[in-house]
Amino acid sequence: MRNKEMNMETAVIHKGYNSSEHHDSLVTPLYQTSTYSFANAQEGEDRFAGNSEGNIYSRLGNPTVRVLEERMAEIEGGQGALAFGSGMAAVSATLIYLTKAGDHVLCSRGIYGCTFGLLEIMEEKYGITHDLVSMTTEQEVEQAIRPETVCIYVETPINPTMELVNLQAVMAVAKKHGIRVVVDNTFSSPYLQNPLRMGADFVLHSATKYLNGHGDVVGGVLVGRDADEMQHVRMTVQKDVGGIMSPFDAWLLLRGLKTLHVRMDRHVANAQKVLEFLKRQELVKKIYYPFDVQHPQYEIAKQQMRQGGGLISFEIEGGKKQAQQFLDSLSLIKIAVSLGDAETLIQHPATMTHAAVPQENREAMGISDSLLRLSVGLEHTDDLIADLNYAFEQVKPKLQEI
Repeated sequence: MRNKEMNMETAVIHKGYNSSEHHDSLVTPLYQTSTYSFANAQEGEDRFAGNSEGNIYSRLGNPTVRVLEERMAEIEGGQGALAFGSGMAAVSATLIYLTKAGDHVLCSRGIYGCTFGLLEIMEEKYGITHDLVSMTTEQEVEQAIRPETVCIYVETPINPTMELVNLQAVMAVAKKHGIRVVVDNTFSSPYLQNPLRMGADFVLHSATKYLNGHGDVVGGVLVGRDADEMQHVRMTVQKDVGGIMSPFDAWLLLRGLKTLHVRMDRHVANAQKVLEFLKRQELVKKIYYPFDVQHPQYEIAKQQMRQGGGLISFEIEGGKKQAQQFLDSLSLIKIAVSLGDAETLIQHPATMTHAAVPQENREAMGISDSLLRLSVGLEHTDDLIADLNYAFEQVKPKLQEI
């Protein structure tokens, strides 16, 4: 295509790759190499000095990884991207880059358990404090800002409560105070939400999830608005901390990314059918799904998301014991802590993904012992509903005995 911006469905297949530069291979080649040779000593000196372009060492860049980075920058609406060895490597690098001792990070009311753990480490060791607050209005965000606040870090939808952050409100306050904004976009994927286009400075993903979609890669991606800044992050934090993505994982991610739009449409369609089933179950106390008209932030969801995604969280009658009995009664749906795979997965956040978060903090995040998080996969919904229905039938008598 000449002089025309690609639609996302095209960009996930083509962006960043020119087959004529790779021996006409239709598929991006896997450059499984750790280092690169120089034609002469002067070329090596020039590349290290930044006076000429070219490969040096795969911790600093790899042709396969580079295609993935260019593709992610395109579909998120950024000017540069970095691929990491895990989602938490991306989170760690971003927070290390943006903060110094004594700074303050303002976070959404709920965040991933390991992100919470990292922030606790940063506070204990370096005096970098953080607060978790609701961000549904500009006033709520404004009231939480401190003089030392340098970063607003949000998940939306939040893991696992599916609570939303009002991105327009966050961007307005951040712009007023000159504070950087980081959005974890893992739950939505670039297909359903693009925070950079709404004013965020950085967007990050656990690429393990929807971007890959096949449960065979652990990776992370950071996308930024400014190309020069992203190159600076590459040559400082990423280079020196070293949490890079392997070429093979990048190759697998490129393969998975080509079907992102097709998979996300199916995830959403399946989730909507499962949602309607869950609404009819007497053992379900609450359901959390952004595009449910009964979600308290449904209007916010419609403003900043294209569709509701494939994640549904719900609370069942009883507590931890009943929630675990429900999980143990499933057979087709697997108990696992990831999401975004072809397989439907379910987990118990209080004892799994957020187990490291103290109970008081979990409860403040809205994570109860009866909360379950369901990642709806690509199977036929009749089979998923039959499996869920069986589990409800098994738990029902046990609740009646209480």
